[in-house]
Amino acid sequence: MSKNPKKPNAYGADQITVLEGLDPVRKRPGMYIGSTSAAGLHHLIWEVVDNCIDEAMAGYATEISVSLLPDGLVKVVDNGRGIPVEKHKATGVSALETVLTKLHAGGKFGGDSGYKVSGGLHGVGVSVVNALSEYLKAEIHRDGKIWQQEYKFGKPLKAAKPVGPCRDTGTTITFKADKTIFTELEYSWGKILDRLRQQAYLTKGITINIFDQRAGHRAKKYKFHFEGGIKSYVKSLHRNKSVKNDTVFYADKDINGCKVEVALQYNDEYNETVLAFANNIHNPEGGTHVVGFRSALTRTLNNYARAKNLIKEKQENLTGDDVREGLTAIISVKLPEPQFEGQTKGKLGNAEMKGYVETIFGEIFNTFLEEHPKEGEAIIGKCVLSAQARLAARSARATILRKGALEGMTLPGKLADCSSRHPEECELYIVEGDSAGGSAKQGRNRRFQAILPLRGKILNVERARLDKMLANNEIKNLVIALGTNIDDQFDLEKLRYHRIIIMTDADVDGAHIRTLLLTLFFRHFTPLITSGHMYIAQPPLYQLKKGATIRYAYSDEEKEKIIVELGGGLEEAVEIGEETDEDESLTVTTDNNEESAADNDGKKGKKGAAEEDKKKPNKITIQRYKGLGEMNPEQLWDTTMDPDHRIVKQVTVEDAAKADQTFDMLMGDNVAPRKNFIQTHAKKVEHLDI
Repeated sequence: MSKNPKKPNAYGADQITVLEGLDPVRKRPGMYIGSTSAAGLHHLIWEVVDNCIDEAMAGYATEISVSLLPDGLVKVVDNGRGIPVEKHKATGVSALETVLTKLHAGGKFGGDSGYKVSGGLHGVGVSVVNALSEYLKAEIHRDGKIWQQEYKFGKPLKAAKPVGPCRDTGTTITFKADKTIFTELEYSWGKILDRLRQQAYLTKGITINIFDQRAGHRAKKYKFHFEGGIKSYVKSLHRNKSVKNDTVFYADKDINGCKVEVALQYNDEYNETVLAFANNIHNPEGGTHVVGFRSALTRTLNNYARAKNLIKEKQENLTGDDVREGLTAIISVKLPEPQFEGQTKGKLGNAEMKGYVETIFGEIFNTFLEEHPKEGEAIIGKCVLSAQARLAARSARATILRKGALEGMTLPGKLADCSSRHPEECELYIVEGDSAGGSAKQGRNRRFQAILPLRGKILNVERARLDKMLANNEIKNLVIALGTNIDDQFDLEKLRYHRIIIMTDADVDGAHIRTLLLTLFFRHFTPLITSGHMYIAQPPLYQLKKGATIRYAYSDEEKEKIIVELGGGLEEAVEIGEETDEDESLTVTTDNNEESAADNDGKKGKKGAAEEDKKKPNKITIQRYKGLGEMNPEQLWDTTMDPDHRIVKQVTVEDAAKADQTFDMLMGDNVAPRKNFIQTHAKKVEHLDI
């Protein structure tokens, strides 16, 4: 017991705060929607839409509409049963008000009248949306009447009341996110399309309409309806890819109150794409349903290959890695009581789902192979080639990636390592070219910054197996420098640097090298990205100098802003000198009242004007950097390597399937989609050097 007579901070019952109703949500919004940034803003839409999807999975809703309206309003409509409006016995208010104002209130906690299958299990979805909205209106069509109720900041303005008759049923929720809570209030049309397209694939037969009616935006609308469900999803993922089995395999069966759906198809590439869902919730970390699927896939293909003599008697069985190369699969299960691991529902934990998926998929896939012998033979042929490549890669790895090398005893000669041996404070700069590498080595902080220069462009790994990759010196050096090994032998615990920073020139070649590196990391070092270790450095595009003042600009807009701040004019007649051969610089006069040299003497050219401008004490000299090698070590440190001033962008993957398609389109063998992409986006390219 403390004997200190001073009580500067009295702590008693009066200091215990009880948050009522939705106050906990407004006090700690991140606990309920993850963040108050753009991700959290969009989460509001997902929560309302998930309720509509639950109605569809229960067999009551067939159509959902999402509209982005002026003034930040969002309207979500479904034609389900409509939220009940009668008085709730426990709360004394309508069931509608109970659902919108009470956490953990809803029809998803059991009972004959609730949902047998649901994605939103905690009953906090729509009430959280209400709590984080400055305005919300609920309109319920039910029992021949239209009921309405409005809320402000989570508080009902009046009790729910009927406002007219109706013949249909359904729920309409219109809300406006609270600008005092969210740091971002602009909805991403592309992000909404991607999410709702995926939900339409997963809920076979549902129609989802999306409308953009915001002020200042071009009016747009989309309609998604996929009778094939996840079978159509696989086809879309294989758009522009060469496939092994033309017929997409599809299984759909109920077992003990649960539903198992699996669709798969093989392609000619080397990467695996398996997307798993439980009650329409994406499980990026997999779970028991994925374990059951993989077990049945390996066993079924081995049994079929043996029975048809497609692999030799003395040949060893195909491994899981062999049968998953070039595989695209969607696994979707629906179950009454899902158990997710983690707040984000990233992994399904129900033990029974392993057996259910393994049994159903194994039986139906074996029948598929028997009924489609040519496609079965093509799949096995693909897997056998994968096995041969695996053995070759194992040999290459044993030769190149010796244990000692990975532990740092034989690091690449080009690597300028740092002195610290604490990975959490170390960072590796992957630099384009020896020239930039030299500047980076001189300008770095040797204690925690390591430099690995790359010679030219690395191999495009989208078109190469592991054995060919490891024969490439630049990739081999990178793997050894990281210390993690690669692919199935990757070990994140052995990572030597917790920040991997790609630093390339701000030109077309630099962008290409960056894309090649990102392809390598996405395909073969995925945990580096998902664990937040990958970054891209942002070198400046311009240096602006006026007297002793030096400023750097990372875009044209920032350059113009700095010119104004330094005393230059943008709207007035400012003389801008022509680029010189010596320093690729521009000269801007900041005395806007003084006539230009060209005006005083028509015989003088622009270059002459620039020469005279350079004699002026108030000139601004602008240098355009075309490469990192143009910077001296001090400039490189000040702008791109100093942790206190640099700009680095973290590499993340929000949608693995979309990222997979993008890398395949940009780096794969099929030219047509890449050409179309370039033609579509060519006008958006800045700073193109020809």
